[in-house]
Amino acid sequence: MSKEAFGQPSALWVLAGAELWDRISFHGMQALLVLYMVGQLLLPGHIEHIAGFAAFRAAIESVTGHLSTQALATQIFGLYVGLVYFTPVFGGLLGDRVLGRTLAVSLGALLMTAGHFCMAFDASFLPALALLILGAGCLRGNLAPQLGELYDREDRRRDVAFQVYGAAVNLGGFIAPLTTGALGQALGWHAAFAFAGFGMLFGLVVYLVGGRFAGLKAARPRRSAQTKAPALLPGDRIVIAHLLAIIPIATTFWIAQSQVWNTYNLWVRDHVELRVGGWTMPVPWLQSLDGLAPFLLLPPALMLWRWQASHGREPAETTKIAIGCFIFSASTLWLAAGSLVLDSSGRTPLIWAIVFHLTSNAGWLFFTPTMGALFSRMAPLAVNATLMGCSTLAVFLGSVISGRLGGLYETLSATAFWSIHAALVGLGGVLMLLMGSRLTRVFTRVSS
Repeated sequence: MSKEAFGQPSALWVLAGAELWDRISFHGMQALLVLYMVGQLLLPGHIEHIAGFAAFRAAIESVTGHLSTQALATQIFGLYVGLVYFTPVFGGLLGDRVLGRTLAVSLGALLMTAGHFCMAFDASFLPALALLILGAGCLRGNLAPQLGELYDREDRRRDVAFQVYGAAVNLGGFIAPLTTGALGQALGWHAAFAFAGFGMLFGLVVYLVGGRFAGLKAARPRRSAQTKAPALLPGDRIVIAHLLAIIPIATTFWIAQSQVWNTYNLWVRDHVELRVGGWTMPVPWLQSLDGLAPFLLLPPALMLWRWQASHGREPAETTKIAIGCFIFSASTLWLAAGSLVLDSSGRTPLIWAIVFHLTSNAGWLFFTPTMGALFSRMAPLAVNATLMGCSTLAVFLGSVISGRLGGLYETLSATAFWSIHAALVGLGGVLMLLMGSRLTRVFTRVSS
């Protein structure tokens, strides 16, 4: 097999394919989890069967105070998703120093598969979440760093590669809610969770078999115990400090984005008109637009940036990140206004939610792949995978905070609830603009 395909290393397409199935697995469960907890698991007749749940709930409520069933579900979801994005910090370190990339990814995929299958039983709900969290740490902490290792640090194809990788993420996010939403509605929750498990297993096959033919092993050599790790170079510490300073700013974006995975499903259930003729659309299907929209928007975005670059006007990475925040903020304000525009049945028209997904994902496209490319390019080689994992701390913090804010959904109007999130992500854009020139100077000076 050729080591290049479509102007990119062949290994890029293998990594993107493995990530596609990881996201089909992850988003398939994510689209259902809050609805499953609120609609079945945390209700009498089921909650008593969850092993260890009384102690788990007591631990959460010792921090938050008493939570209603709905508020407890959003908090659990926030903790789960947050930890899924936190553990890659340690998964990347494990791949860097102990297991090597292939073994770490394989272990992660197997743990996630076991976690999805454990979701079939009420009693094993908490072990299922633990397996999924640990597995995601191993898998995601080592897939994305392999992508960065395919390119020289100044190779302009790197940004395109992260856009392609992001497209695979979002294609998986499109397929998963459609499939699991339909399965959950037709066959029940557990059939949908089983599909997610088989999806993860197939992703592992893609990674192992495809990587062998694409030369992926050569692109990510495993360091032996006798090989000295790269040392930090002069200037690396100042770069590390500035990359870490971006994380709290990025958190504001992920508070709003994580809420779309969390309380948003309850808002859709309560406020959006889902009936089309005599058919009622499954709630998770709207989330599939979060996968489709960036996939469709990627080509025009690349064309725009290529045109800007040819005229010397392409925005700096930090400016792109700020633009992504502003677009997402405006889209969330649109969502806040949805409760003011009701149809004859007293519900928000379906088209209003569709427009939200299309516009907010334009913001995602500016923000998320650019952030990944920035960390991959600027993180020192000695700690590249570890810092790539650290970049996901923003998602961890945003998810945990969004879980806590989800408790406000029962006490605030929908307009006020979404306006708070719009203000937070807008603030992130302002802060990124204010810091952008300094960050650009530091990164340029060190890389030159």
